[in-house]
Amino acid sequence: MKMIVAVIQPERLDSVKDALFNAEVYKMTVNRVRGCGQQGGYDEHYRGQIKSINLLEKIRIEIAVNDEFVKPTIKAIVKGAKSGNIGDGKIFVMPLEECIRIRTDETGKEAIG
Repeated sequence: MKMIVAVIQPERLDSVKDALFNAEVYKMTVNRVRGCGQQGGYDEHYRGQIKSINLLEKIRIEIAVNDEFVKPTIKAIVKGAKSGNIGDGKIFVMPLEECIRIRTDETGKEAIG
């Protein structure tokens, strides 16, 4: 079992969701976050002063998958998020120790599926 975390551009969320659905990955958690990386940020003029904005809006997607879905999930995220520009995002893959479905008390692979 793995936890896949992707940080992407907000405008790419719909195309990432479509790509994930086509890969038969339907369960995900989506959050609005702020972050900075190579994109750097931008300067904004506010009431005659220049203010640097370096924490930009991003979308964080968390997906718990069984091992056989790791590569298809990553491919789908890349397909949907890639624009070829700086700031397309990152994908992190981490081991997932345990998963428990609260409704049924199922654990492990059965709880994820």
